[in-house]
Amino acid sequence: MSGVKLYDYQLDAVNRMKNGCILCGGVGSGKSRTGLAYYYIKNGGKVNTKRYVKMCDPPQDLYIITTARKRDTLEWEEEMIPFMMTTDESVRMYKHKVVVDSWNNVHKYIGAKDAFFIFDEQRVVGDGQWVKSFLKITKENDWILLSATPGDCWTDYIPVFVANGFYKNRTQFKNEHIIYSRFSKFPKIDRYINTGRLVRLRDRILVDMDFKRPTTPHHETVYVDFDRAKYKEIHKSRWNPYENRPIETASEFCYLLRKLVNTDLSRQQEVLDICMTRPRVIIFYNFDYELDILLKLQYGNGVEVAQWNGHKHQPIPDGKKWVYLVQYNAGAEGWNCIKTDTIIFYSQNYSYKVMEQASGRIDRLNTPYTDLWFYHLKSRTGIDLAIGRALNDKKKFNERKFYGE
Repeated sequence: MSGVKLYDYQLDAVNRMKNGCILCGGVGSGKSRTGLAYYYIKNGGKVNTKRYVKMCDPPQDLYIITTARKRDTLEWEEEMIPFMMTTDESVRMYKHKVVVDSWNNVHKYIGAKDAFFIFDEQRVVGDGQWVKSFLKITKENDWILLSATPGDCWTDYIPVFVANGFYKNRTQFKNEHIIYSRFSKFPKIDRYINTGRLVRLRDRILVDMDFKRPTTPHHETVYVDFDRAKYKEIHKSRWNPYENRPIETASEFCYLLRKLVNTDLSRQQEVLDICMTRPRVIIFYNFDYELDILLKLQYGNGVEVAQWNGHKHQPIPDGKKWVYLVQYNAGAEGWNCIKTDTIIFYSQNYSYKVMEQASGRIDRLNTPYTDLWFYHLKSRTGIDLAIGRALNDKKKFNERKFYGE
């Protein structure tokens, strides 16, 4: 049996990892293998040797909490093969438990003790049930977090800081570091204080992977047209033309503007023009009405169309010509594709994190392509430009702020 192989930057990360750390690497950097390598070495294995080195038997029980899609597509099982580990007890080499499950079921493992947990795709933000389960699990077990985007603001780090024992609870963190606005009707953070300590604590737990991509991404903005008169009418009148009634919320206002813009024929034509020169294309979209449009387009003879969303979970086609329609919320993370070099973003998602995750579906270590192409379809409307500015600033688009403006 050949030994476990790691790239130099992965081995460097393993050597800097410790219990309770966040392994931070861009999408496609091999965080899963690096996290497994840390567990493997911690339990007596060795990497970059000619022959496989067995762990102590039994090693710690291993629990991997990941996305539902990664669990269902058995992506983690594939990553375990070089380490001679499996979730199948009938063919296992070691006398330990290996479990791969989704964040929706994380509460089931609260009673585990002296095991090792890999929390994949950072989900411990806020103070909901997932965070409560996470904090109970980390008290009794070894653990690490894997994340491409560990946190946008200091409050995102609170659960990990508490799990590491830096603070007793969320309240202590707030008392020591958060100043709230006096003039807001609801709790609104005005500023953080004593951020020097926060930086030091973050640096103690964050392990960045020094990953240099072998690919060159090309992000192309493709401007499309829109019905200016109808757009101005909705914007000025705040009237819902589809249901003939006043617009009631900021969310509805933005949805209607986007629907008008996203259904324009020019946007559909740009999709077809790109697909004429790119034989295999992934298309990301947001809304069901966009899916209806994309399914009705005539992509040409011999082009297979498949989809992954809340309605259907079809695999990526194997042919020479195909279009794979993926809804952001369902498929922006947890799967890889090295069969194509092209993604079309039919519409923008509100979240920078989601857009980054979506781009990473084809930007993988083992892709045969050197150049990758990302086509962003946008109009020159206020709504599209505002979303674009938020994404450029690595922020989430704020509907209420746009509605007020």
